[in-house]
Amino acid sequence: MKNILAFAGSSSKQSINKQLVTYASNSVEHVNTSILDLNDFELPLFSVDLEQKHGIPENAHKFLELIKSADGILLSLAEHNGAYATVFKNLLDWLSRIEGKLFFNKPMLLMATSPGGRGGASVLEMAQARFPFHDGNIVAVFSLPFFGNNFSEGKIVHADFDKQLKEAVKQLQKHL
Repeated sequence: MKNILAFAGSSSKQSINKQLVTYASNSVEHVNTSILDLNDFELPLFSVDLEQKHGIPENAHKFLELIKSADGILLSLAEHNGAYATVFKNLLDWLSRIEGKLFFNKPMLLMATSPGGRGGASVLEMAQARFPFHDGNIVAVFSLPFFGNNFSEGKIVHADFDKQLKEAVKQLQKHL
């Protein structure tokens, strides 16, 4: 059976992106899904000086091993001021010090949501431009605008957006 790694690029305990990625992971059929919380992989802020003095933290190695062992990735990015949340950018920085091609060409469904009408469009654009340099194989992208209006009780309540997400999940499954 195939294994999917699902996580949100957020450290918020009430992360709307974690809610979205959890919902999406429940839509993938006939796979084992591991939903990760970045809070379980605490890392110091990246700096070359820190790396030279102490090496690369064990949690970075653990996270990279989880990516290596997965057959696919479900990732929902939080958008902070038009960019990655600090916790995700820091993880990316540490992982890239171990392995520059850190996504290992794993098929990826890249998502974002936000309270506003752009649904994380800026962070999605940034990731779509950047991830291929890290061997990211983005097979589908999904954006959910106005999270509070379109997501309730653990699911997308807007039929058109739900259909779009289900189509994106099918694309991921097709590439596993």
